[in-house]
Amino acid sequence: MINIPKGTKDVLPADSYKWQYVEAKAREISRLYNLREIRTPVFEHTELFSRGVGETTDVVTKEMYTFLDKGDRSITLKPEGTAGVARSFVENGLYSTPMPLKMYYIIPAFRYERPQAGRLREFHQFGVEVYGSTTPDTDAEVIALAHDFIASLDLKAKLYINSIGCKTCRKKFNDALKDYLRPNLERMCPDCRARFDKNPMRILDCKVPECKEVTAGAPVIVDYLCDDCRAHFESVQKYLKIAGIPYKINPKIVRGLDYYTRTVFEFVSEEIGAQGTVLGGGRYDGLIEEIGGPSTPAVGFAAGLERLLLLMEKSGAEFPQEPAPVVYFAGMDAACREKAFEIAVALRKAGIPCEIDHMNRSLKAQFKYADKLQAAFTAVIGGNELSAGVMNVKNMSDSSQHTVPFDRAVEFFAR
Repeated sequence: MINIPKGTKDVLPADSYKWQYVEAKAREISRLYNLREIRTPVFEHTELFSRGVGETTDVVTKEMYTFLDKGDRSITLKPEGTAGVARSFVENGLYSTPMPLKMYYIIPAFRYERPQAGRLREFHQFGVEVYGSTTPDTDAEVIALAHDFIASLDLKAKLYINSIGCKTCRKKFNDALKDYLRPNLERMCPDCRARFDKNPMRILDCKVPECKEVTAGAPVIVDYLCDDCRAHFESVQKYLKIAGIPYKINPKIVRGLDYYTRTVFEFVSEEIGAQGTVLGGGRYDGLIEEIGGPSTPAVGFAAGLERLLLLMEKSGAEFPQEPAPVVYFAGMDAACREKAFEIAVALRKAGIPCEIDHMNRSLKAQFKYADKLQAAFTAVIGGNELSAGVMNVKNMSDSSQHTVPFDRAVEFFAR
């Protein structure tokens, strides 16, 4: 027997409607905010992620699925969605379209990491990208979209925000942070020691207990923001208050990808254990220029669908009822099944979901199967019904009976 690869999961027919529900909510919220969908390839040239995501990130150094194709080109299954959208933005000249350009995607992504609850090696994301605007109301609108999406799923998650500044104020902060960390550097994990010179801010995101102990009293970047970054951050908070969205400032949020600037944010739940972040994002004004495009501001987020579904199940959030056929046709013999097939064709053309017997079951077994399908009606066609041109229809909820002519079937079930 060939088993499923570690870190992947089948979505079975009994559960797929839950995924469809969450994805439909994502599309619905995106339409409310005037976003349009973008679809990019599942794999990209590896250089895109090393330049865009950042060479010092765990994603690039440890977690990417990278291989050589038959032309000896280094290819990577995308570990996140933003870099691919940025590449498409540059390659297709979308910077020449009217701004802001507001997009969303629903994608599979791939990271080689230790599987755990809500974190798989193949996972799925709903992501939002807004290009072209530097204004703080854009940051707040993206956060509001995220807030509304989570609320639409009947979920509760706390919003934490921070500002990690621009290149100017971040340099001052990095110098102060290195001065603070240097005496304790030998106590820290190898990854943090490697980050010390290349990207010391990433140390604040380390989950190793010893490193967290060292960074507990570290300087916070909000104390080092330049005047422009401070004003931007204060204005983002003003707009969040206008929107009635509660938040807390968490100076330790730096996000795990190098392209972020200024605003960063996370929605966190305590229902799913240590990996409680269900949605995260921020501003990344330098990414487009980093991968060869014109300087273009941007802000966005990504939400892990597996984590959202796990949170919904743990918190008792309501899923809609699984879709069921309107009518199940029970045929007594081959001729009756042919007539049932003919009527089913007409109903489906009229947009009415229905099912027929494909297993040559007995009439009793067909009624049991109709009940299992939760069909609203069961329509029986036997020899007498076939001769009379009618079917006996039973309402499965109240057991009432109706005699319906074959040529009135669409009209009856459409009601």
